[in-house]
Amino acid sequence: MAHVSRVLHSEWTKVTTVRSTFWTLATAFVVTVGLGALIAAVTASTFNDMPPQQRATFDPTFVSFSGTTLGQLAMIAFGVLAVSSEYSTGMIRSSLGAVPQRGVFMASKIAVSTLLVLVVGMATSFSAFFMGQALLGEYSTSIGEENVLRAIIGGGIYMTLMALFSMGIAFLLRSPLLAFAILMPFFFLVSNILGAVEATRDVGMYLPDQAGSMIMSVVDGSMGSGDRPYGPWGGLLIMAGWVVVALLAGFVTVKKRDA
Repeated sequence: MAHVSRVLHSEWTKVTTVRSTFWTLATAFVVTVGLGALIAAVTASTFNDMPPQQRATFDPTFVSFSGTTLGQLAMIAFGVLAVSSEYSTGMIRSSLGAVPQRGVFMASKIAVSTLLVLVVGMATSFSAFFMGQALLGEYSTSIGEENVLRAIIGGGIYMTLMALFSMGIAFLLRSPLLAFAILMPFFFLVSNILGAVEATRDVGMYLPDQAGSMIMSVVDGSMGSGDRPYGPWGGLLIMAGWVVVALLAGFVTVKKRDA
């Protein structure tokens, strides 16, 4: 137990003393809250111009989380840098030399990073909700309404899972450039395209971001989800499955390959 506590302390020191940690998490907060607030303000001013169908499925809670699409990219950056920076600098040799039990090393890094991103993710989610509702005015909802608190907490969990998925991919690829080259275009472009094109929509809805983001919706059909075969918790479970697969693949790589 004492050995594990020392490894945890070491990983905490690593992640909190690297400048990129502050900037990526701060960016996730600012972008998610700021963009969500902007879209909420625009939505409030143009609400009466919306088509009747959009007004019927209007989801003020989900509007608050409109900035998550870009904010999650910063969480991806955090996950990649938290892992791959040790590989790019060669520090991984020292880390594995000090902690030869690679499972303990990986689990400690994941535990420390999970705690950090969960706190930031929850702060971001609650801030985005309250800021967005303040700007929506008469079209807003309250945290006491049915399923709203679930959506807010789910938003924080979603951002945490996105960072963990990125960590798994970073452990697998071991290169920050390669991880960024795959993850950023995939979540920023490919996933959105697959979800928007009719022929690939059935595939796109099972991707981690599209499935997981369902947890932040409250009104049925508010994000084109009326025909999805799963609900908010089902979508989050699908995303969690992607995360587990990514982390297991990363673990196999860490166990089998030299530093």
